[in-house]
Amino acid sequence: MAEPNRQDAIRTLRYGAQAIAAAADVIRAGGLVAVPTETVYGLAADATNAEAVARIYAAKGRPSFNPLIVHVASVDEAKAIAEFDAGATTLADAFWPGPLTLVLPLRANAPVASLVTAGLDTVAIRCPAHPAMRDLIAATGRPLAAPSANPSGGISPTRAEHVAAGFRSGPSIIIDAGPTEAGLESSIVAPGPPPRLLRPGPVTAEQIATVLGAVPGAGGGKIEAPGQLASHYAPSKPLRLNATERRAGEWLIGFGDVSGDDTLSASGDMVEAAARLFDALHRADAGDAAAIAIAPVPDSGIGVAINDRLQRAAAPRP
Repeated sequence: MAEPNRQDAIRTLRYGAQAIAAAADVIRAGGLVAVPTETVYGLAADATNAEAVARIYAAKGRPSFNPLIVHVASVDEAKAIAEFDAGATTLADAFWPGPLTLVLPLRANAPVASLVTAGLDTVAIRCPAHPAMRDLIAATGRPLAAPSANPSGGISPTRAEHVAAGFRSGPSIIIDAGPTEAGLESSIVAPGPPPRLLRPGPVTAEQIATVLGAVPGAGGGKIEAPGQLASHYAPSKPLRLNATERRAGEWLIGFGDVSGDDTLSASGDMVEAAARLFDALHRADAGDAAAIAIAPVPDSGIGVAINDRLQRAAAPRP
């Protein structure tokens, strides 16, 4: 009999009713499924099942102090798990379903495993927009814990093949719905007051300020949400930032007027650059060059999130 966690046991199924039904069976049985969201592919498990959540940490090699995001289908479902104040409600009304995660006080007797929150008294929660993730939540009838579907610290996956390349065991099924739209993980906000942007993402600080009437500050030094480790999103090769030309042995990822072996956006389109970032890093990491260089990206709007990921990707590993 084949071992259940061998790579040949990981099935990639094209998104559709049959794939969702098969994936829901896996989730209800306590297993793991890789599923696309509008941000990146997530490694999903039943957030109410402690053993299933533990399998996420084991599959990713993720530190147990790094909390997970809980995905729900509606604000009402979120309110069964977290305490909402006026600021949180305003943000949810403005950006859900969508790529914004809220870090909120955990409701007493909330139906999620304590491992999801890494022992914190807060929970990171999001209502995703991608139909595949929404269908899977509906089919299971449960909130889903789902960090990015890649080994911890590595490049986040924006295609099903990125997930398949990253795991020899872990998810039983990969649901393939093509490349993700945003290409960056969700923005994470603690609504406050005062509001704090714990991780920049597709929803920008400027958009949050417009809704709340206050510019969000930065997070503190402690880990309150995913994506705050100093070294994260990293390729296996050295990464040089703000490169305007290729050095010997490098694969150059360009942007705008800086051309290279690949480009985030030849026209300098920031949204296109965000969507292509991790895909470009995956291609560079899989190539023959010994190192990777990437062109400067303006540090404004969604460029703040792009540069956040690049700085963490280039940081020395602990």
